[in-house]
Amino acid sequence: MSFKEQLGRRVDHIEEVLTGFLPKETGYQKTVLEAMNYSVTAGGKRLRPMIMEECFKLFGGEGEIVYPFMAALEMIHNYSLVHDDLPAMDNDMYRRGRKTTWTVYGEGMAVLAGDGLLNLAYETAAKAFDMTEDITVIKRVAKALQILGNKAGVYGMIGGQTADIEAEENQNLLTEEVLLFIHENKTAALIQAAMMIGATLAGASDDDVKAMEQVAYNIGIAFQIQDDVLDVTSTTEVLGKPVGSDEKNNKLTYVTLKGLETSKKEVERLSREAIETLTYYVQKKDKDRDTFLIELIESLITREK
Repeated sequence: MSFKEQLGRRVDHIEEVLTGFLPKETGYQKTVLEAMNYSVTAGGKRLRPMIMEECFKLFGGEGEIVYPFMAALEMIHNYSLVHDDLPAMDNDMYRRGRKTTWTVYGEGMAVLAGDGLLNLAYETAAKAFDMTEDITVIKRVAKALQILGNKAGVYGMIGGQTADIEAEENQNLLTEEVLLFIHENKTAALIQAAMMIGATLAGASDDDVKAMEQVAYNIGIAFQIQDDVLDVTSTTEVLGKPVGSDEKNNKLTYVTLKGLETSKKEVERLSREAIETLTYYVQKKDKDRDTFLIELIESLITREK
């Protein structure tokens, strides 16, 4: 089976898992539930829950204990998109080819939809406690919840978004250190959550979980730098969105800081380190193991659109 076919099957599987945890659109709060479901079912690559499940399997995880966390992480990702699209943030009217949540349901309801998804995410993740009576597994679930809260919160994604907003308002604040902080937290944090939670629920050691955190950092930073590179080197036809927007908006990126060639080399370095670590674990666990996770990471970092 080709990588593309495997990818399609996994996306279909994740859609089934996610649908099982979405709320029914009933009651006096029906409108906000509709807005929440509208946001989550808008499509997307479902990369974060996919990476989580692959890491879970890599470290020997079995069963459905990971499912609530897969759904929860996708809810958090989508809540962040709902809020990002708001007029007070990026003021976007379209996402994934259809109108954004606020343009359909209004700004106030979109704020509530984002809030609802964030809260529902933790309610959903906590359902994993009901799936086991094994005290060892219960402790893993508790640890996974801590990781989820940390990486999605002020010391993770929200912290990165805060620095990003402030840097947009005052570009004098945007140094290389701040730019990497934004990329690490705004982009890499939820990838770190995916890999760390998958490994944790499977019973991986603290050292192994730490290794996955570093791998995810490399992936997130490389992904974002590649995004900056494509904005300079790609075309609108290939990328599917306008190119040159960073320069047009006078936005400071890794490319403007370090130059195109240095940026490409950094993507290559970060990618190589991430793939080497993952390859080590794949071979360590099972030399004949499916290499889908490695192929997935390679496709993310080396993408052309």
